[in-house]
Amino acid sequence: MPAQVPLPLGPDEVVWQADSQLADGKAWRFLRGRVEIRKEQMVLRADEIDYNEQTGETVARGNVHFSHASGQEDVYAARLHYNLRSEDGTFYQVHGTVQSAGQAGPGVLTTQEPFYFQGEVVHKVGDRYIIHDGWFTNCQRPNPWWTLHAPRATIVPGKHATLRRSVFRLKKVPLFYAPVFYKSLERTPRSSGFLTPNIGNSSRRGRVLGQSFFWAVNRSLDATLGATYFSQRGWAHQITGRGRPTRGSYFDAFWFAMNDRGIGEGEDRRKQGGRTLSLDGRAELPRGFRGVAAVNYLSSLEFRSAFTETFNEAISSEVHSAGYLTGAFSSFFFNAALIRHENFQSTERDDTIVVRKLPSLELNSRGHLLARGAAPVWFTLDSSFDLIGRRQRGFRTRQLAERADFFPRLSSRLSWKDFHLVPTFGLHETYYGEQQRSDGTVSGQNLRRAAGEFSVELAPPALARIFDGPGWLAGRLKHVIEPRVSYRQVWGVPDFSRVIRFDERDLLNNTREAEFSLIQRLYGRRGEGETRELASLELWQRRYFDPDFGGALKPGARNVFLSTAGLTPFAFADTLRRYSPLVSILRLQPRGNYTIEWRNDYDPLRGKLVNSGVSADAAFQHFNLSLGHYAVRSAPLLTPHSNQLRATVRYGSLNKRGWNAGFNTVYDYRVGIMQYAGTQVTYNTDCCGFSGEWRRFATRNENQFRLALTIANVGSFGTLKKQERMF
Repeated sequence: MPAQVPLPLGPDEVVWQADSQLADGKAWRFLRGRVEIRKEQMVLRADEIDYNEQTGETVARGNVHFSHASGQEDVYAARLHYNLRSEDGTFYQVHGTVQSAGQAGPGVLTTQEPFYFQGEVVHKVGDRYIIHDGWFTNCQRPNPWWTLHAPRATIVPGKHATLRRSVFRLKKVPLFYAPVFYKSLERTPRSSGFLTPNIGNSSRRGRVLGQSFFWAVNRSLDATLGATYFSQRGWAHQITGRGRPTRGSYFDAFWFAMNDRGIGEGEDRRKQGGRTLSLDGRAELPRGFRGVAAVNYLSSLEFRSAFTETFNEAISSEVHSAGYLTGAFSSFFFNAALIRHENFQSTERDDTIVVRKLPSLELNSRGHLLARGAAPVWFTLDSSFDLIGRRQRGFRTRQLAERADFFPRLSSRLSWKDFHLVPTFGLHETYYGEQQRSDGTVSGQNLRRAAGEFSVELAPPALARIFDGPGWLAGRLKHVIEPRVSYRQVWGVPDFSRVIRFDERDLLNNTREAEFSLIQRLYGRRGEGETRELASLELWQRRYFDPDFGGALKPGARNVFLSTAGLTPFAFADTLRRYSPLVSILRLQPRGNYTIEWRNDYDPLRGKLVNSGVSADAAFQHFNLSLGHYAVRSAPLLTPHSNQLRATVRYGSLNKRGWNAGFNTVYDYRVGIMQYAGTQVTYNTDCCGFSGEWRRFATRNENQFRLALTIANVGSFGTLKKQERMF
């Protein structure tokens, strides 16, 4: 019968068992039949084991199985020479697995399979395995999709694997050769090294060849430096940096530059190169202060339109940069900021509107209770001091002109039963270091604006009714109606045209207006489950008792006032108006996995819907659908007409095995062209994925074809970048 005898070796204890044993009378024991030796977390099993108690030398033969209790290593061999004291040894005719920690993240295909390896001879030195003439995979055997062959490889379980002169084979077909291949086995790997090359083709850029280097500077800072060569356009350079200096701070930076040879021939050749920079960061500072930075720079809109890889960025004509320092004390909060906004009017050079605030200082207050009782009084403050400037073609202020704005308010709340009346009185005191003349030029003469503002809001009680609903929707339904009425009057604003427009503070206008709003909500409840909103309809409109807004309105021109901008994002004041458009938002969500929203502006002056936006989203298991239709039919003087359909259809997900496909498009009905289209097809096996993508930018008449091979828990190879994938 098997015997189990503990054999102490100094501080370490060795425990073994076997069907039978022999001893030479000195140090050797010859264990036969289902032999097992344990030392700490190591387990060695074999048909035969010769063990020396004094030296720790061990020779194992027949069905050798060497494993670690943590599961990080599991090795099988025909024969093993091993020393239990030094933990060094040699395996012959080896196969086994080493566990790789999960490294799931955006765009990373994952698998639960460990890394499998085979080799003729394996040397174990301490905690590392040196494998000769071996191959590796994390696919299911016996017919793996991919293998990585190398004459020499080093594995440190739980840390990393390094292969030299390795060849990657896909179904036994050699595809890649790497002088050195490094793979981290840690949960959060960080190691410097070259990334996989970027190889592809573009109809407007030619052959594409790129290479990047990842530099792990330290545990809280890294950078990626890369260059890409376009055979028809020239060289591009990019740098990405990330940092987490402290627990409460971070920054992310991206720089891209294109040295363009140009497009076209001879005198018609047009260079479209440029530079772009983005930097985002935040830091928690002493005494409750916080610093936030969002810096963006773009050399030209033509550069962005020609070389960006996303449609939304290609059509974006604005660049915003801001750095904030903010802190709060009691009911007050302080902001100090450096701000720069640039709006590109066209792809021509220097055709931009630039607004700078260097700096902008704000001292504001939330509602601060001054008096209690039946008619409580709150004090609110909104104030700022800016050194500000604006520049555009044919118009330029001083580099830094002064603007100071002080807006204190007193408000109260009167209640009777469920009726609530909220009156507010405030004073606008604004000082400008410059003003605008009637001919559109800038005058250095100061301008003072002293205006009063009074508003009152009436909130009647909400009306509600509960009734039984259809079973397919909800067992119980609740219909709620919430009406609101408000009146606002502003007086004392001087000639509106004399104020230079920098931001919304400068849009204050004389007005007498009332706003009416009505919100209807439908709630549903299934059994004893939670109650959620199934549908809502919001309606609001303003009545203007001063149709020319105190003389500020210019008929036949595009006018934007604070009275109009706060109602809808679309301008509508080009003539005398007594009513604003009727704005409505309809939201439907009968189930949690699909929603519909329709927003539109109906203009009674024009007798039609002038702006409309419909979006619908649905998700069913692996199927996702998103549709959107947006139309602008107002006067071209106010907003250019548009009529676009956006659609995204996807079946699958990043880690779904089998076929996955997706398609997205932007179609312009007005001009009858598909401005953008992209489709991606992916097939995922148990350990790798094959992806192909086609994209077309009609705005620059370019077709792009991208391919990628993704290895689970390793990364992707090819031109389809993970941040640009559908899945």
